[in-house]
Amino acid sequence: MAQGIKRLGMPIAAFFGLAVIGLVGTSWFLNRDALQRAVEAQIRAVTGLELVVNGKIDVSVFPGSYVSFHNVGLKGADTIDPALQVDVLTANLRLLPLLLRRFEIADVMMLRPHIHVVRDAAGDSNWTPFVETIAKAMTPGAENQVSFSEIRIQDGELNYEDGTNHISEQLGDIDLSLAWPSISRSFAATGQFDWRGERVDGSISAADFAALLSGERSGLKARLASAPLKVAFDGTVANRTSVMMEGVATMDSPSLRNALRWMGQAPPGGGGGFGRFALKARANVVGGSVALTNVNVELDGNVAEGVMTYANNGRQTLQATLAAGNLDFTPYISTFRLLASGQRDWNRQLFDLSSLSTTDLDMRLSAAKVTVGPSKLGRTALGANLRGGALALSVGEAQMFGGIAKGSFAIARSDAVADVRAQFQFTDVDLQACASELFGITKLSGRGNLGVSLMASGSSPFGLAQSLDGSATLNGHDGAIAGFNVEQLLRRLEKRPLSGGGNFRSGSTPYDNLNISVRFSDGIATAEDIRVEGPAARITLTGTASVPSREYDLKGVASLTAASSGGKAYDLPFVVQGPWDDPLIFPDPDILIRRSPGAAQLLDSLKDGKTRDAVRGVLDRLTGGSARQAPADAATPANGPAAAAENAKSN
Repeated sequence: MAQGIKRLGMPIAAFFGLAVIGLVGTSWFLNRDALQRAVEAQIRAVTGLELVVNGKIDVSVFPGSYVSFHNVGLKGADTIDPALQVDVLTANLRLLPLLLRRFEIADVMMLRPHIHVVRDAAGDSNWTPFVETIAKAMTPGAENQVSFSEIRIQDGELNYEDGTNHISEQLGDIDLSLAWPSISRSFAATGQFDWRGERVDGSISAADFAALLSGERSGLKARLASAPLKVAFDGTVANRTSVMMEGVATMDSPSLRNALRWMGQAPPGGGGGFGRFALKARANVVGGSVALTNVNVELDGNVAEGVMTYANNGRQTLQATLAAGNLDFTPYISTFRLLASGQRDWNRQLFDLSSLSTTDLDMRLSAAKVTVGPSKLGRTALGANLRGGALALSVGEAQMFGGIAKGSFAIARSDAVADVRAQFQFTDVDLQACASELFGITKLSGRGNLGVSLMASGSSPFGLAQSLDGSATLNGHDGAIAGFNVEQLLRRLEKRPLSGGGNFRSGSTPYDNLNISVRFSDGIATAEDIRVEGPAARITLTGTASVPSREYDLKGVASLTAASSGGKAYDLPFVVQGPWDDPLIFPDPDILIRRSPGAAQLLDSLKDGKTRDAVRGVLDRLTGGSARQAPADAATPANGPAAAAENAKSN
């Protein structure tokens, strides 16, 4: 066997020796001009671009077989500016044809190419000849089927300009490998590039490259991965009259807000929400429209399914119909605050309304459970429409506060001012939860119906409060008003009017029926009808409440029912003043003084002139005689009854 291997090795060694001698001889006798012309002709045949060499040319046959062109430009036959400029273009030659004095390019490497793509209004570009020539060369039965197995790009740069759509993009540090073997119909490209400060790793493969170039249907797989966003597509593509794609599309981003900024889209104002984003759907792309079916989308932890449509025909439009199990809108309202940090004043921070004019939106959304800040909603159907800077939200039906809520909310942008309209109807809701979350009022309980119709204009929540117009009605039953017990207070004051209210700001006042009707005008709420009817007491109120300052200025009458007071009604006027969350409630002191037997006798006696003179004489002796008589005489008619009443009250 050793002898057999030795005999076989000798011919092989001789063959390689002859090959080396042949290569060396070929390098000596090679017609370099013919080689250069042959390489240029093949590049022109494959790319459709003319090769313009402005620098030196390096030719090597052994040990490496290649031709390197320095400072090269490639341009179309009808163009002046080159579509591609390369610092060094190296064409590696096939070894076997070279030994036979035939020059065939195996692959091409471009070092620091500068690619310039310009698209005109018709959709054609300066690279159209390249695409058409490649398509012809790869057509079955073509006369001159010339191809490269691979084109490598290193440290390249691409500039894209579309004057019609006002688009200008630049890709840098491109490291790319393009492969379409001549024995296969497939095409593949893999590599990396820099775009807008991020490194992008991408790949694309076509099942039928010739069909793809000619606009016929071809299988396509594409993937782009970067830190802000990952995109993948697996399906088919065609480009007869417009681009048509059909297949499975996926998108993934750790922050959709950052991804939108990276892609040059202005995200909605505010910093709330738009974090984790993922989408998987069946995509159908026709021109600038994308239809997504079997959608599974995740945004900020919310997961929904349905269908979506996106179009970008001069203006971005998004339509969607989605269904979800649990939705949490808290992240989107976390940065919007009606009240300032002190929880006493309205927030004066200006609205950011820029996002209302960037995109048109038409969305239908249903969910089994919805969370909006502290509010918990049951089964909910929502609609959102954004068009021309006007946003309209509609609630078809929502299980809210233990009842049902329906209504609409609209915002129209006028420069920096928001025009707001709201109409809502709450049916059989828990009034304690409803009043607390909507108005910041925590002292009301029971169940009832609430109707609200409001409109306002302003550049901040405080501005809206100043211009608030509209009306609100509330009909409640079987509840209570916390903070005071009207029945206890009235019974105590009925027996001892000047005994003081005591600790009347405790307990609660139960009611059977509660009716409130309020009219708003320029931020002032006027009570048209406020009645509280309980088992032992009744309350009526009139007056106003300032929405901007969040304060009450009300007067009312509390009455014991005739049945509870032994057949005789007892009425007591009172006043409600102060902030909404902690108002002061106190009875009318003049009425209490007049209802006190001792104080009433003193007031009656002061009406008699002789008694008044006697009282004044006693006061003069106590205070120092006639030195103060004149001022005392001047002050007595006005201050005498009041001072006496005050003394009576203190006693």
